[in-house]
Amino acid sequence: MIASINDFKNPFFIGIAGVGMSAIAQYLKGVGKNVSGSDRFFVEGEYNETKEKLEAEGIKCFVQNGEGITPATDLIVVSTAIEDTVAEVQKAKQLNIPIIKRSELLAMIAVSKRTIAVAGTSGKSTTSAMLFDMLEHAGFDPSIISGAGLVSFIRKGKIGNAKVGKGDWLVIEADESDGSIVQYKPELGLLLNIDKDHQEIDELMKLFGIFKNNSKMFSVNQAHPLAKQFSQHEQQDFSTDPDSFAGYMTTDFRQQGLTISFKISGVDFKLNILGKHNMENALAAITVAHGIGVSLDNCAAALRKYEGIYRRHQAYGNNNGVWLIDDYAHNPVKCAAAIKACQPVAPKIIAWFQPHGYKPTKFLRDDFVNEIAGALRPEDEIWMSEIFYAGGTAVKDISANDLINDLKALGKKAFFVEKRNDFLKKVRPHFTNNCVLLLMGARDPSLEQFAKSVWEQL
Repeated sequence: MIASINDFKNPFFIGIAGVGMSAIAQYLKGVGKNVSGSDRFFVEGEYNETKEKLEAEGIKCFVQNGEGITPATDLIVVSTAIEDTVAEVQKAKQLNIPIIKRSELLAMIAVSKRTIAVAGTSGKSTTSAMLFDMLEHAGFDPSIISGAGLVSFIRKGKIGNAKVGKGDWLVIEADESDGSIVQYKPELGLLLNIDKDHQEIDELMKLFGIFKNNSKMFSVNQAHPLAKQFSQHEQQDFSTDPDSFAGYMTTDFRQQGLTISFKISGVDFKLNILGKHNMENALAAITVAHGIGVSLDNCAAALRKYEGIYRRHQAYGNNNGVWLIDDYAHNPVKCAAAIKACQPVAPKIIAWFQPHGYKPTKFLRDDFVNEIAGALRPEDEIWMSEIFYAGGTAVKDISANDLINDLKALGKKAFFVEKRNDFLKKVRPHFTNNCVLLLMGARDPSLEQFAKSVWEQL
């Protein structure tokens, strides 16, 4: 039986290229495990960037045919996307190798450290990265297991979503989407927000309630009415709402172009990032960092150098009067926040969105329409291409065009272009000499390449 990370030496990850899986794989390699794995995106003779970066870390990668699983393998790790019918899972069972889910393994890792678990339906990756940077700047030498690559790591040729430090503290994301959040028992739990995403609000409230009870200390966003209900003590909470009370509050928010600034207890903060929602993310991270001993001045110094994370308001630049910004936004609140964050940059926003999954798109249809409609100014536009389909047995009973028609019925400038490769040609006449082209979407591994292609053709 596998009860701790000391109970195995040779783990094998099925689906190792996934962002959550690759992060844990790298972390285990960093603490001395002999890590290997496979993925359906690894094809013999074809280049794969994730495979190359994993192998550069000393992690052996295989095509997903079972050859990487040997009698020496003493643990198989799977994500929720890996079904029992996968041939490698069958081989592991034949060899009587223990099989655990990614989230179970992350919970074991969390117990081995002084763990800060960042939770909420939006902002987890950004807040985790900011918190990591502040702890590192202050000399804590922390570790991180993240849901997105930190740009500061990516620049060094890494995947960027994990690092092992020599210090006691570990920063992780606690994911509510698959219910795995209930497995974590962190020293510090942080709750950013609660919005409908993947699951209904009632179910989310149950999950976050268990998460609170499992955390030794707990900090929540007092400005969010649902998160506020889980407050343990106002003095260890945070808020950007001047009408609420919390131990950590912001004032004097300003956004100038691609930079935001604000104050906390008289200390000036400035970050090269967009949006009020990112001030809130920064405030959450500062609340935790200051609570465990990092001065506000040190927090401010670290955040001035914060480089962001992969595909979160990633600004490519300005070409012929068009700013191109690529973002991971994929739920209604995130899409609305991404649009609003770009509005101070230019008088017109042209937002493009590729929804992912037929079931989640149908589940969130009204929320997408209402949130996006509420974010758009009269001059702004929303474009969508067809829903990203990752395979499986999904019922294709909704189209992105249904959302576009709903938005048109509300009087919004909304356009459907089924194939995203046709998007730039069709949208080009809508450009002005001062506008933002905002690309949004998640789960589709080719979205980064799509953004690069759009940038090259602007």
